[in-house]
Amino acid sequence: MTAFKPLVFSGVQPTGNLHLGNYLGAIRRFVMLQDSHDCIYCVVDLHALTIAPDPVELMKATREVTAAFLAAGIDPKKHIVFNQSRVMQHAELAWVFNCVARMGWLNRMTQFKEKAGKDRENASAGLFVYPSLMAADILVYRATHVPVGDDQKQHLELTRDIAQKFNNDYSSRIADLGVGVEMMSGEEKVNGFFPLTEPLIEGPAPRVMSLRDGLKKMSKSDPSDLSRINLTDDAETISKKIRKAKTDPDGLPSEADGLKGRPEAENLVVLYAALAETSKDQVLAEFGGQQFSAFKPALADLAVAKLAPIATEMRRISADTAYIDSVLKDGGERAGKLAETTMKTVRDIIGLVSN
Repeated sequence: MTAFKPLVFSGVQPTGNLHLGNYLGAIRRFVMLQDSHDCIYCVVDLHALTIAPDPVELMKATREVTAAFLAAGIDPKKHIVFNQSRVMQHAELAWVFNCVARMGWLNRMTQFKEKAGKDRENASAGLFVYPSLMAADILVYRATHVPVGDDQKQHLELTRDIAQKFNNDYSSRIADLGVGVEMMSGEEKVNGFFPLTEPLIEGPAPRVMSLRDGLKKMSKSDPSDLSRINLTDDAETISKKIRKAKTDPDGLPSEADGLKGRPEAENLVVLYAALAETSKDQVLAEFGGQQFSAFKPALADLAVAKLAPIATEMRRISADTAYIDSVLKDGGERAGKLAETTMKTVRDIIGLVSN
């Protein structure tokens, strides 16, 4: 074996109420990547267990994320779409990685600190070792690339650390079995079984903020539904939310520097630029000097044109539970075969008798 086959992996947690931020930050990028890469897209329902979701809501949210994938344009025949819990090898490899990862590495993870808060002693062990499962999600397919946002860069770095330590610890065994790739680990050449997965950056993902507070990220947990555009919103609702979006009394500047200190204004310009697949500068070149009373209708029309067809298709697919389940079943079977190929070799490498 001389190289790792290029493969993209990414997952979305099924927490319900997908919104515009989820679409622009992740799902739209997934759709774009499938034209140039082999892709595996996963609904990570095991990760969702760290927040103790209602079981019925978890099943509903898992199907909703799947419907969003399909409505946005992901092809489940050319690529793989499945829910994580169908492939037991994710959890199996996660345990192996729990034994590879160091406590200090996990202690440094900022997402655990944020989610556990001050009462860390009362946080679940699952929340603490969450990054090991994330590493297993990626490496059970030996994925070479992962599209990541700013909030996931640290997790990908940990995935690389785990892969590198596994490769270092078992280099001789990997060589004896003839299942590795010669690679550099610092200044040392080792026989690696897992790739050091690279981040895939397709231009900066827009940071989508609340329509009611430009200093907060758009979130499903915000009590005001007017703070976000849900992927299931119809055209009238999308237009209404943009018309009611918070702004300030000044008009739009002609240059991006004029948006400094104006978070709500900047957010709407960012949204327009992201939906139109252009830059803030180009948006301001067109609308600079105008009032929001002119800009908001243009943004609403653009958002409706881009999102309403997805929302309509998502509602149609969501109504067909049998179809969604068939996609997940087929994807799970295909993913399971790939994952078992990896795990069979991992068991041999680490010395588990499994024949």
